[in-house]
Amino acid sequence: MCMQRKLFLGIGIVGCLLSVSVTGLQAQSVPGAVSPGATTGKADTLPVLSLPQCIDIALKNNITVRQGQLQVQSSQLQLKQSKFNQLPSVNGFASQGFSSGRNINPSTNQFVDVGVRSNNFQLSGSMPVFQGYQLRNLIRQNQTIVKASEKELDATENTVILNVIQQYLAVLTGAEQLTVAKRQAETSQLQVERTQKLVNAGSAPEANLFEIKATLANDELAVVNAQNTVDLAKLALLQAMNLPGGQAFEIEYIKLPDPRIEGYTATALQVYEAALATQPQIIAADLRTESARIGIDVAKAGLYPRLSLSGNLSSIYSTVGLSRFVADGTTTQNRTDANVEIAGTTQPVTIITTSPGGTYQTYGFFEQLTNTLNRGVSLNLNIPIFTNRQYRTNVTTAIIQQQNAQLTADNTRLQLRQQIETAYTNLLAASNRYRATDASVSSLERAFKAAESRFNAGAINAVDYSLAKLRYDNARAQLVQAKYDYVFRTKILDFYQNKPLSFN
Repeated sequence: MCMQRKLFLGIGIVGCLLSVSVTGLQAQSVPGAVSPGATTGKADTLPVLSLPQCIDIALKNNITVRQGQLQVQSSQLQLKQSKFNQLPSVNGFASQGFSSGRNINPSTNQFVDVGVRSNNFQLSGSMPVFQGYQLRNLIRQNQTIVKASEKELDATENTVILNVIQQYLAVLTGAEQLTVAKRQAETSQLQVERTQKLVNAGSAPEANLFEIKATLANDELAVVNAQNTVDLAKLALLQAMNLPGGQAFEIEYIKLPDPRIEGYTATALQVYEAALATQPQIIAADLRTESARIGIDVAKAGLYPRLSLSGNLSSIYSTVGLSRFVADGTTTQNRTDANVEIAGTTQPVTIITTSPGGTYQTYGFFEQLTNTLNRGVSLNLNIPIFTNRQYRTNVTTAIIQQQNAQLTADNTRLQLRQQIETAYTNLLAASNRYRATDASVSSLERAFKAAESRFNAGAINAVDYSLAKLRYDNARAQLVQAKYDYVFRTKILDFYQNKPLSFN
């Protein structure tokens, strides 16, 4: 999966994930999340990261992703090499040597007692004609391995993307909870100011003021805790992007409409069946199984005869190589006197011979190479008769590897099915929790408004008012968490089904 597709996936997911909002919360800038185009003082000086940017950074920095990219490159190189193995191979050889004393003339194979300097040149080549279909099957196997490596890289990138999305939503969740906590503290501050005026006017007992101030202190502590949660969520997001902690930044905040709580249309089985055809880890496992199956055919090639064509050229040179006589145009007469017995009588005889003048010279370097050039072509047939059952063992090993790859693929399917079943069960639980929390917020909101009116009228004491406010505030904070939990689990199931995701 290319980088553009990954970024589109991330953008689509955030579009759908950010399509919901907490009932009763108004759209506004929250700490840790900045509305697009907002100018909020300090936030102007901090970098603002969107989810697509976070995904892009995480994919570039993630070590596992980079290792997967190297694995894809390695498998592609293996595929190229398996194709090159069909081409002829040519090798050249050259040597130069010197020896003294009693040596063998490499040209005449006769002993000489002089220093000899010699050169040997060879050029050989070979080409496979039939290798038991091994080369063809290796190409098929490596093509399958390349596809499997690419799908495994997609699966790794998907894991990184989902982790970044989860951490990004954690920041948004913490930011909204921080906003709720601050509004709770603001409400308590207003009550403190109002109660202070009533106490000063003698219309309310001072105990009410102490109780409201205690409530304000608890709300301020909740703000501190919520801020700590945001800081930890930001740290987790930085770690998901493999960036050092301690960097100040903000993330884009998008107004979230109300979530539509309705039953999920697909069943867990339907999600699983859709995931089997689209999830890269499943496709990669099946490709690894197919690669192992082709590996059996590769191993069987050792049982077949092998035919190859080879040829070679060779030549030698020696300083004591063959010699030739070079005439200089002169002649030399040699006179030999001898006595010959003819018919019992010894008579003197003179023999005169004439020989051409000249010298003996050794053939030159290139002349010797030409004169000693040797050519050869051979067709080689290698028939395996008995090889200590090595090839049979290789075939059996390949079968075991294929069976192991099949079990790995089955286990990958099992893990996917269990993950989907868990996600679906969590979705149902999150849906029920959201419905219950939403109903609780509505009821507690009415109860709190009634308590607030009665408290302002002096009908109840500050303790009862604080308890009503505490229950309402806790329910609102839980609603924020329930909202993100439900939406995230919904989109996880959509992700398993490879549904198109957009901002709409």
